[in-house]
Order: sequence, then C-alpha cells, then structure tokens
Amino acid sequence: MKNYIYIFLIAMVPLIELRGAIPVAYAINTADPEFSLLWSYVIIAIGNILPVPFIYLFARKVLEWGKDKRYIGGFFTWCLEKGEKGGQKLQAKAGRGLYWALVLFVGIPLPGTGAWTGTLAASFLDMDFKKSVIAVIGGVVLASVIVGLVCTLGFGAVFGIN
Repeated sequence: MKNYIYIFLIAMVPLIELRGAIPVAYAINTADPEFSLLWSYVIIAIGNILPVPFIYLFARKVLEWGKDKRYIGGFFTWCLEKGEKGGQKLQAKAGRGLYWALVLFVGIPLPGTGAWTGTLAASFLDMDFKKSVIAVIGGVVLASVIVGLVCTLGFGAVFGIN
C-alpha cells in the first residue's frame, strides 16, 4: 500500500507528474513483482488528474492576488504575463482546434508540458471548464500510454521484462 501512495503523490507534483511516477512504478515492479502495474496506472492517472479542477479554478486567481505583493509580486507578474502570451500564441496557432491542441500539449511528454501547465494555459485562455478538463484528461491518457511504452521498452531491454 505504501508504494501506491508514493506513486500517487509523485503524480501530483508539478512538472514531474506521471512522467516521473510511471518509471518509479516500473522500478517498484522490478523489485516487487506483486506490485501491480495496472493498478499503479489507475492510481497515477487519478493523482495526475485530481489537481486539475483546482488549478483551473484557483491558480490564476492566486497569481493575480499575488502580483502586487512585496516578495512574490515580480514572479507572479512574470507568470501571468508568460501565461497570457503563451495562451495567445497557442490560440493563434490552433484556431478552432484549441481543445485538440490542449490534448496534444498535455499528452506529449516533454519538459514543461503536462496537466498542470496545460490546465493553467486553459485557465488563461478562459477556455470552457468542462471541455478543458476533458482535454487534459485525454492528454494524461495519451502521456501515460507514451511513457508506459517507453518504460516497457526501456525496462524490458535493461532488465529483460516483457
């Protein structure tokens, strides 16, 4: 049970998310074959998706609240400006396919992409809450498939795991 809690918490961490939790789950499975990769995927997905509504609803408000504060104001203002510019660029490139662009942005496991960043971008673009959450969930599923395949191939080559 301890290992499942561990990977759940890793999946909730910004920037690390499932990209870090899935390889950890594979490593745990290598040491303990009784550890279920199937259940770990479910737990990791839940851990990665759980913060999404809160990020959408509150992150922008927190940044706007903090932009004029003494010690954090500069950083919060920078985050707001970066989010606005990035959102406008994404919207200009994606056009009517904005939600598909969000799925791909979250789903392609590169540094700086993921559920946290994608949800924050959706918030900055004032995208529909329900559609944004669905797009982020789709991206999380896509990312978990990609990271899982890379881990399966990598751990299979190194440890002889099928």
